[in-house]
Amino acid sequence: MIVWILFLALIVALLAMDLGVFHRRAHVIAVPEALRWSAFWIGLGLAFGIAVYFLYERHWLGVGVTVGDPLTGSQAALQYLTGYVVEKSLSLDNIFVIAMIFRYFGLPAVLQHRALYWGILGAMVLRGAMIAAGVALIRNFAWVTFVFGAILLWTALRFLRHDDTEPHLERNPVLRLARRFMPITADYHGQSFVIREGGRLLATPLVPLLLVVETSDVVFAVDSIPAVFAVTRDPFIVFTSNIFAILGLRALYFALIGFLDRLRYLKPSLALVLGFVGAKMLAAEWVHVPALWSLAVIAGILTVGAVASLLSREATTAPSGTAPGDDAAKGPE
Repeated sequence: MIVWILFLALIVALLAMDLGVFHRRAHVIAVPEALRWSAFWIGLGLAFGIAVYFLYERHWLGVGVTVGDPLTGSQAALQYLTGYVVEKSLSLDNIFVIAMIFRYFGLPAVLQHRALYWGILGAMVLRGAMIAAGVALIRNFAWVTFVFGAILLWTALRFLRHDDTEPHLERNPVLRLARRFMPITADYHGQSFVIREGGRLLATPLVPLLLVVETSDVVFAVDSIPAVFAVTRDPFIVFTSNIFAILGLRALYFALIGFLDRLRYLKPSLALVLGFVGAKMLAAEWVHVPALWSLAVIAGILTVGAVASLLSREATTAPSGTAPGDDAAKGPE
């Protein structure tokens, strides 16, 4: 229990420093700043893998004895790192949807970091509840493992068949309910979620926007959380790898939003990753795949996809004769 409290306190402290110190004043996040913050969050996530090693190897705070599964330090660290890589890669697809939501609501660039902050904070709470439910289901009903594996395979097929059409956000049931029962202003009022106008409280467009972001993340979590359960059943590793992976989603959004359209083979790569972990989950009772092999396969798939996308981009643009900077990503406006 103590290790859970300390971890949550660490996350709360990081979030408080992020919003209250480093991003106290709302401003447009430029790509160089986003890259620096992405490097920080990724480095922090990888560094926590070292902490996981010692927590399980030396059983600090009862980890590996009364908290989590009885794993060696190397086993736990490999499982954490694999789960982190899986969640981080799947979050790339989430960025597409977030961009569509922001564009649909006409969210000014200066408010995007603040919206992402509160959106990710809510996502952490929802994912924590879903992870707890998933752990309970797997431990009490062994057949749930096959359900999770089937979900992953179905998601992999859906990724392969993805036609890049934008979702019809106006049909979102949560958004429709919010607009029906909640008075909403037509314009944004800075960073305020609620204002008083004419003697009554009105919600600004930030409120329905966050509701759509949160419900979209729940949909993504249905895919991503089973993917980590295919890597490990240890609730502490599942939760910490998930949280650290989405902690840097804000910085990753601003760093990559202008470049994601160039990753032609992103969807097929994610489909193969989900297909692999889904098959691994379905066959876990008969075939044991070591964590190191899983990490190598997943990292290999993502690397091949990234390299193939870059080569494809070069092959497409090389004959055109355009200047190297003509099609550079502009980032969110």
